[in-house]
Amino acid sequence: MHADATPPPVPAAPSGDGPDRPARGRWPVAAWALWDWGSAAFNAVITTFVFTRWLTSDAFVDPAVVAAGGDPLEAALAEHSTWLGWGLTAAGVLIALLAPLAGTRADGSGRRRRGLAVQTAATVALCAAMVLVRPDPDALTWNLLLGIALLATANLTFELASVHYNALLPRVATPATLGRISGLGWGAGYLGGIVLLLVLFVGFINPEVGWFGVTGEDGWNIRIAVLLSALWFGAFAVPVLLAVPDPPATGAARRRPGVAEAYRRIVADVRDLWRTSRGTVLFLLASAVYRDGLAGVFTFGAVIASGTFGFSASEVVVFAIAANVVAGIATLLAGLLDDRVGPRALIVASLVGLVVAGVATFALADGGRTVFWVCGLALCVFVGPAQSASRSLLTRVAPPGRESQIFGLYATTGRAASFLAPLAFSTFVAVAGSQRWGILGLVLVIAIGLGALLPLRLPLPRPAAERA
Repeated sequence: MHADATPPPVPAAPSGDGPDRPARGRWPVAAWALWDWGSAAFNAVITTFVFTRWLTSDAFVDPAVVAAGGDPLEAALAEHSTWLGWGLTAAGVLIALLAPLAGTRADGSGRRRRGLAVQTAATVALCAAMVLVRPDPDALTWNLLLGIALLATANLTFELASVHYNALLPRVATPATLGRISGLGWGAGYLGGIVLLLVLFVGFINPEVGWFGVTGEDGWNIRIAVLLSALWFGAFAVPVLLAVPDPPATGAARRRPGVAEAYRRIVADVRDLWRTSRGTVLFLLASAVYRDGLAGVFTFGAVIASGTFGFSASEVVVFAIAANVVAGIATLLAGLLDDRVGPRALIVASLVGLVVAGVATFALADGGRTVFWVCGLALCVFVGPAQSASRSLLTRVAPPGRESQIFGLYATTGRAASFLAPLAFSTFVAVAGSQRWGILGLVLVIAIGLGALLPLRLPLPRPAAERA
């Protein structure tokens, strides 16, 4: 894999002096980052630690099968997990098809905030509707399928909202502050998820009788947690819509293209991007691989903690909280480094750190829980910076006025590669007959992405420190 021998000139970014300058002051930056803080309700509560785990638990299995236990219960849980997988796969296909379309149409009309508002509102409404899902013994399958449908659709709307949100980064950052502001948002997302998880865990999920008398009867502890998460996301999504302006319209060039025209424009723009900035296209592909490896670290982290290192359910939650705190702080600090050394160097260093920490986790696994605490938290140090710097880098290489489209392609390529980490993890476990080897599967995916990134020459400006 190789890139252009001579990178094209870097398009001029907003300088702060023209009509397309970023919004001034700290409030627009804080308002933009608050969307990340609020969206952690979806990432941490809905898709990772609470709602999705509840759907795939024995709460939605026939009580007679639960009482029997053994193979019948295991088969039922596996079937439900399969249904969940198919639902999320369908959502992933739709995201791959619709994300670049949504980005192109938003760029064409100049109305990124409207797209962000519509898709965020849809996500919040879908999350709120999850309160209707209940473990009713007379309608377990219906409620399970309803929960999966709501979750899959919310994944779609959330990813489309993220396309517009990421594309607003140049509206609050200058070329010299892209890294630190991207890191601020990503770090705020980690920390916001922890704050909300702690509130919900203490107030509703853990105690037998929670705040306001809420109990686990009929799943109300989970249902209330999901409803409050929707309200949390909705509340913190409002500031960015009020404080961060859209790019200024430029007359006839700013119109919302039709669906067919938008897809034709996407094909033409990708061809043009391949001719003029091949490194950008190759970065989209390389990042899709290593980003799936990063996602796999969190997706399978709890599984490895329980199955390989013997963590109990409560210990997994404690580790998850610690992991997100570490990732959040590391991402905030790495954002400052991004603007000094450049996002590419930060991504490479983070991926190397992930490979080393992953191999150490595998090699020292016989050391037990202490090894996982040390090596697992070391992994978390590098995950957030790699994610944040990837967003910063893509913002720097995106042609002005096409940020939404580029982030749409970013979402599409990410979804196209989303099978890699699960496939590598499952294959290594199946071949070796031990879950421990799944760690190397995840490391392999990250290493392949790193190998694809290293030879690329990207049309990036010099780091801010060099320009000073």
